[in-house]
Amino acid sequence: MRPIQELLPCKKAIFFDLDGTLVDSIGVWNEADELLARELTGAAPDRAEIRRFREECLRRFRGEPEPYLCYCAELKYRYGTELSPRQVHQRRQTIARGLLTRMDYRPGADIFLRALKARGYILVLATTGRRASVDVYRTENENIAAKAPIDAIFDRVYTCEDVTAIKPNPEIYIRALQDLGLSAGECLVFEDSLAGVQAAKAAGLETVAIYDKYSDPDREEINALADCQVSDYPTILSSLNWGK
Repeated sequence: MRPIQELLPCKKAIFFDLDGTLVDSIGVWNEADELLARELTGAAPDRAEIRRFREECLRRFRGEPEPYLCYCAELKYRYGTELSPRQVHQRRQTIARGLLTRMDYRPGADIFLRALKARGYILVLATTGRRASVDVYRTENENIAAKAPIDAIFDRVYTCEDVTAIKPNPEIYIRALQDLGLSAGECLVFEDSLAGVQAAKAAGLETVAIYDKYSDPDREEINALADCQVSDYPTILSSLNWGK
């Protein structure tokens, strides 16, 4: 395990996942799926089971052109709704949109991003999420716009629409490396989930695993794969002696 202060100096580009890594939003997707289930069934579902089912579906459909549409097809049959998979998908996005406008960066994440930008690092956002969700953060979320606007901070943004297979497939990171013309050794990845760490490592990238409580069931595997583990961004800033 290497400390963050040894990993950063030799890098040219830093890749970040979004949900869970920079923005504390995993719980929001659990809430959105819970609200969707309530709407479709009239019953209160178990939030932990919702998350497990979503993650299992996304693992199963990660090679599909539209994995989230496939997930919504499973929701259609799970809840017995007459809505089509596309209609379920649209309803899910509508519910989530209102929640995402209220999200904020994890404490210190915006400071870390601005500090990296000021020091000349190339910053890349590489998320399994949909571009429509990123666009909410870009154009409708006042918290993110005020602290570290996505368009001003990131040199490139990749979403699930930019690849044929989502994480843990490494395609999103391999594409970013090719587009930037950089080697894996020149880049560092920040991820919070097992699928994200697996994707980064499969692309040959050194990876920092930042703690997120929703990934606790996979903690042992994450820690075994990651090159560095950190609890939060204030800890990173302190270890690097980077001020505000």
